[in-house]
Amino acid sequence: MTEEKKHLTDGSRIIVESAARSGADVFIGYPITPANLLYLYSSRRFPAILPAPDEITTLQWMAGFSAAGKMPVTATSYPGLALMIESIGMAFMMELPMLIILVQRLGPATGSATCGAQGDIFLLNGINSGGYHVPTFCISDFNDCWKLTSEAVKTALNLRTPVILLTSKEVIMTLQDFALESLEEIKPFEKPVYGEKESFVPYLPKDDMVPHFLHVGNPDHQVRITASTHDHRAALQHSTPEAVKNTKRLREKMIHNLSKYTYFDYEENGRERLVFSFDVSSNASREAVKEMRKKGNKVSLLIAKTLFPIPDEYIEIIEKHKRTVIVEENLTGQYRELLLGRAGRKGVSGVNQIAKLISPKEIAAEVTK
Repeated sequence: MTEEKKHLTDGSRIIVESAARSGADVFIGYPITPANLLYLYSSRRFPAILPAPDEITTLQWMAGFSAAGKMPVTATSYPGLALMIESIGMAFMMELPMLIILVQRLGPATGSATCGAQGDIFLLNGINSGGYHVPTFCISDFNDCWKLTSEAVKTALNLRTPVILLTSKEVIMTLQDFALESLEEIKPFEKPVYGEKESFVPYLPKDDMVPHFLHVGNPDHQVRITASTHDHRAALQHSTPEAVKNTKRLREKMIHNLSKYTYFDYEENGRERLVFSFDVSSNASREAVKEMRKKGNKVSLLIAKTLFPIPDEYIEIIEKHKRTVIVEENLTGQYRELLLGRAGRKGVSGVNQIAKLISPKEIAAEVTK
């Protein structure tokens, strides 16, 4: 058997290449650590790149490109995301596809730019007023950098929505040996575009609750897009039944289509103990489970890759097991609380840490105590 040829690479290169091959065609950004490599590689790979003067402008320009039929991408960290939030809500209401790559770092405030963390979970859960979730994927390894980035682009286009791709400093910046030839081929996704002769109604939903898309400036139809409460024709309305129903639909389309963009890895090994993790902590969790199994312990493993909206499958899997340990690099157990509430559940605990990676030994100690 021929040994696979390996290359020294980082997650940023793989993400950028995957996004470009999937059909993303413009990168707009403002440099911020630890997302700088995504900016650098995109400047060399995307057909077009615009350096923005700040993060607010970044999202406004992305909305304009998306409305014109492009698939824009940006990359940032918490301080930049904080400035983008209003415009993310605007793009969500306008139903404009775009991809926002969020590289987490240690907070609060500007925090430590070169120290990783998983502290933005609560923020992402409530990023839109009203509790409307933006589809959020979370990368756990280099294979996810490739596959999940592509799925994120597809989801943005198919659901007409901003999508967040969550990752961490370690995955994005750390060089590792990796067999690039093992990655599956990616072809550009076709942008779903309205092609009928009848008048275009910009927010009239199809059976999947997603409206047809048509870019502004096309020669055949008038296109109206608005971020204010509106009816199917994008006419501004206060609280008419049609406008309220349309606003409710924005949440309902995410839930209705959730099964199409739910991704996780689950290895069942008995129903006594479960290790649940996501992001870079997944690597230590995999190693801990492997070592515990070698010692004869039956331990299942769940790696979450779709974080929001929270898939029902996660709760169902937790309920199967008598003991669950949720591993995440924040002090408060943010995702654990979102899954199970402030009161938690008997038999569920966490391994939590900041400013350093969680080790397999720490995980195993919590699982087996």
